[in-house]
Amino acid sequence: MLADLHCHSTASDGLLTPSALVERACAQGVELLALTDHDTLEGLAEAHAAAAALGLTLVDGVELSCTWGGATIHVLGYGFDPAAPALGEALAALHAGRWARAEEIGRRLAAKGMPGCFEGACQVQQARGESGNAPSRPHFAGYMVAAGYVKDHAQAFQRWLGAGKLGDVKQHWPTLDSTLQTLRQSGAWISLAHPCHYDFTRSKRRRLVSDFAAGGGHALEVANGPQVDSQVGMLAILAREFGLLASAGSDFHGPRLWSELGRYRGLPDDLPQLATRLRDRQSPPA
Repeated sequence: MLADLHCHSTASDGLLTPSALVERACAQGVELLALTDHDTLEGLAEAHAAAAALGLTLVDGVELSCTWGGATIHVLGYGFDPAAPALGEALAALHAGRWARAEEIGRRLAAKGMPGCFEGACQVQQARGESGNAPSRPHFAGYMVAAGYVKDHAQAFQRWLGAGKLGDVKQHWPTLDSTLQTLRQSGAWISLAHPCHYDFTRSKRRRLVSDFAAGGGHALEVANGPQVDSQVGMLAILAREFGLLASAGSDFHGPRLWSELGRYRGLPDDLPQLATRLRDRQSPPA
């Protein structure tokens, strides 16, 4: 079974609509797919309709932003109750925070002689047929290129939007513990997203995984797109140590970007996989 448990549509910061993403996943041979847009469930209804028409199994998913150790961390939830009050309240707070963050990015860029970036980012988002979520940094980059403020997306991030730059506005995300509690109250399977993407030492990464497991997390994203084999091996060791399931996904955002749907490094054979639990519709442990 080819599963992909991490991808993004235009409901957050992806380039394909939910239906187009599902169609592409099917064409790539994916049999089990989880749509995991950032801090929103808005793409799920459209994705389910497309999956039903194609005979592809779709799992409800979401990627929630939170903080741990002074850094922003992403946690993936699967198979939850979309109507769970705890999840609805958490998403509403994240939604409001993202709008405030986008407005602050626009103010900062305007102060540097680039007016109209907030409105332009909203227009870029709307032109892609996206939802009413706040524009994110890729949307700002798209407008900055169109307005002639930068030559391309890479320059937008290198000069203005990348980590530590003027447009890298930090949001007051909830804590990891709070996010784990929200997902557990919503009946979700929970996976820690791309642990090697965080700029941590090995010891700090191990502490993160330890806290995640102690807080009720179920799985570790051992394979994320085309990350190197040494990272897969290191994360597999952590999954074994803390008794976590292994998860894998492409982290697909669009064609010709980070990775392709259904493509990631293989998981070690001895690790129990989250995809199997989701395929069999098992309930997460209490």
